[in-house]
Amino acid sequence: MPSELAAGVLAGDRTAIGRAITLVESTHPDHRADAAALLDELLPHAGAALRVGITGVPGVGKSTFIEALGLMLVERGHRVAVIAVDPSSSRTGGSILGDKTRMARLSVSPSAFIRPSPSAGSLGGVARATREAMIVLEAAGYDRVLVETVGVGQSETVVHGMVDVFLVLMLSGAGDELQGIKKGVLELADVVAVNKADGSNRERAQQAALDYQRALHLVQPPDAAWEPPVLTCSSLEGSGLPELWAEIERHQAVMVANGGRDARRQAQQLSWMRTMLQERLLARMDADPVFAAARAKAEAAVMSGVSTPAVAVDRLLESRDFGFISGLADQGEASDPN
Repeated sequence: MPSELAAGVLAGDRTAIGRAITLVESTHPDHRADAAALLDELLPHAGAALRVGITGVPGVGKSTFIEALGLMLVERGHRVAVIAVDPSSSRTGGSILGDKTRMARLSVSPSAFIRPSPSAGSLGGVARATREAMIVLEAAGYDRVLVETVGVGQSETVVHGMVDVFLVLMLSGAGDELQGIKKGVLELADVVAVNKADGSNRERAQQAALDYQRALHLVQPPDAAWEPPVLTCSSLEGSGLPELWAEIERHQAVMVANGGRDARRQAQQLSWMRTMLQERLLARMDADPVFAAARAKAEAAVMSGVSTPAVAVDRLLESRDFGFISGLADQGEASDPN
């Protein structure tokens, strides 16, 4: 099955692409081996796309902006993939997945593929398998991948850790909004754009861009070789989009020339591996019945005030009576040549 699915993805079959992303997003244990085999086949064909993360506060017009940008890129001959992460309910796990509806014109383009993806409660509102979905889409031939964040919490930091260029959309009215800008977001920004610069709002947007540019001088840029520009644009009119994309491409040219892009991707891969290791270790812990019993006992001690959380965790981790720990130890001893 993975080989057939990989062949469909490489051929650009949209049904196969959708099925492949569904497989790598699955949290079912029975699907993990098939997903790994699929990714092994697709990985050599991925990595050539320009990955752009796009964030901004709710109401800044991310979906409208991405559709306008995507349509412009399609007209230029690019194949555009959009991963639009929707917030999931912490109670039911459900999500609206409405981005495909909001990007109606782009969604019908044969050169575009929009994948609404539920965040499933993962850190920062970014779906657990967003990175794997990017591999599938790049292997399918999409050379421009746009990742839209929820725009709340730590989503900015998480998405920054998987893209080549990080674009932050802002609104006008900077005089009041500068007080609420998170310094961390500006430190991550490779490019800043003030959206909705049209009609009577055009002058306010231009003034906001000047204010944001001044604010950027107060923070450390992501790379010493690049000073993040601040531009204005209108998703409705399409104005400013060519200039904005030119800055994104200029950023990539600079980063490729000085080795920054490769270094950034290597750091992202290492971070990805460590995150996956943590997830798999936690999964093994949760599946171990002895550990589950010990954890329940520790939790009871914490709730009753007999033990502090720190002491309870230390005692749990110091024990070697759990199956997942002894199993890992046995594997290590078996691989030790001495």
